[in-house]
Amino acid sequence: MHKIDPNVCVKCGACAGECPVQAIKEAEASYEVGEDCVDCGACESACPTGAISA
Repeated sequence: MHKIDPNVCVKCGACAGECPVQAIKEAEASYEVGEDCVDCGACESACPTGAISA
């Protein structure tokens, strides 16, 4: 499952828009990847700050 570093995330929402299963939700400090993540990597390549890693 992918993880989002809240210290690097700028809450732009690019990752959530690319997730084919809507596993990424906005949280208080950043976005978070839910357990329904299918590890496709779409969010990782969409993130402009590199905040997402496998």
